[in-house]
Amino acid sequence: MNIKLSLAVAAAIVLTVSGCQRSVGQLDTRQPTPLAPAPVGGVQSSQLPPTTPTDPSQFPDAPTQPDMQASAQQETELAANAPAVTRESLIGRWSVSSGGSNCDVFLALTKWTGGYRAASRGCAGTAASISAWDVQGKQVILSDNSGNQVARLYQSGNERYDGSTTSGQSISLSR
Repeated sequence: MNIKLSLAVAAAIVLTVSGCQRSVGQLDTRQPTPLAPAPVGGVQSSQLPPTTPTDPSQFPDAPTQPDMQASAQQETELAANAPAVTRESLIGRWSVSSGGSNCDVFLALTKWTGGYRAASRGCAGTAASISAWDVQGKQVILSDNSGNQVARLYQSGNERYDGSTTSGQSISLSR
């Protein structure tokens, strides 16, 4: 019985290999026909304006750094008026607004470096590095995957938290 099985397996292998050999020899090597070129209209040309302004007052103002003192004062006011925060009230999806962009952050009660697990989706800049969160007193602390603080926020309304990042940008969480 083993001899019959061995012969059947050998025959199947021979048929498979011979089938592969035939298909390799029959590859289609024809080249596709080239497409006709697209019609091109007339080309216009003109002289470009000079690259440097002749009047130095035409240069735009240099960008300014965020006003750290105003940011610190705003955070002090938020902290003074903020209600107590519980971890359970923060679990779930939050919309984040920071640096002119919006994205989502998901907060969970799974222990993680820097507190509890957080995941950002579609975030740019500082908000993209959020991977942990915790509550310390009245403030919500957002951290990166190394446990470094990214932002501090205080409750400023129902389902809304406002604060600033470590670089001084304003940041808010809302549902």
